[in-house]
Amino acid sequence: MTSSSCCVQTVQVYRSRWFRVVLGANMGDAIAPMRDLVADDIYMLSPDASRERLSIDTDAAGRLSVAPGSEAGGAGAMLHLDCAVTLMARSGERAEAILLVELDNAGFVAETYLLSFTPLATETGYALVAVDRAGAARLFAGSAMTSFARGTHITLGSGRQVRIEDLRIGDMVLTRDHGPRPLRWIGQSTLRAVGALAPIRITAGALNNTNDLVLGPDHRLFVYQRDDHIGAGTPGLLLRARHLVNGTSVTVQPGGFVDYFQLLFDRHHLIYAEGIAAESLRVAPDIRAALPAALLDRLGPDPAGHGEGAFHGFEVPETMLGAPGSLERLRRASLI
Repeated sequence: MTSSSCCVQTVQVYRSRWFRVVLGANMGDAIAPMRDLVADDIYMLSPDASRERLSIDTDAAGRLSVAPGSEAGGAGAMLHLDCAVTLMARSGERAEAILLVELDNAGFVAETYLLSFTPLATETGYALVAVDRAGAARLFAGSAMTSFARGTHITLGSGRQVRIEDLRIGDMVLTRDHGPRPLRWIGQSTLRAVGALAPIRITAGALNNTNDLVLGPDHRLFVYQRDDHIGAGTPGLLLRARHLVNGTSVTVQPGGFVDYFQLLFDRHHLIYAEGIAAESLRVAPDIRAALPAALLDRLGPDPAGHGEGAFHGFEVPETMLGAPGSLERLRRASLI
């Protein structure tokens, strides 16, 4: 993952060979692009299946490619969001997934990847119940959006703390970079809190936050270090919530449903959620498909303040946070 890009998303995928039809028209075949799928085929995940890290870069035109450093795929290879699929186990549990297709230099299929937003069990039959071409872009974009969970306290320009669900368009929210700024749009979605969509809980005090902070896994937090305790080479750091998970003070919270909220301003800002500086929604190419058409029409194709110049710090890669005690060092380094 490049540290300066806001348009690189890293996901965990299965190569197609791990997910094959065990009963149906395509008996024995691996899951394939939409044109070859047959409704009601029963798929099963191999007991030997392993997920790989696929890093996806989105350019200004919305085109996808394999980012440098990706475990799966060839760096620079074009990727195609083929379709969204809905699978159903015998128990009635539904699984939502996306099929991503990697193309070779001649434009032919080099590999197909299954990105499931619901954990899949091995040796369990999954019936293909729905296929949606347009839904792939919406689902992928929605998973990349910065999202706060219901109940999160946001700091207004007056210093007052307001629950995110009680905010209104026009409220003056305190930003770290430009003081109080008016809120222009509030998004809300209710998702199953499973797999890649399950929220991250940062326990009160883990990063000097006032209360527990619950937010989407790809939401980025800002930490200003007085001392460079992790070797980033710069005091201003951006940390993705999922990279902070340590099983104790920062945990994944699966189960049930989660209400996610997105806050949009005239430009990309750092705002305060439970006392932590966190990014507002940035209208980047990778999330446009998840936004309402009327909002996109109003914003235009390249809204000022949301492009590559909307840079607030060095994005810390996951590899720099793997050492024991990294979170505690960050907490202590950022004490005022």
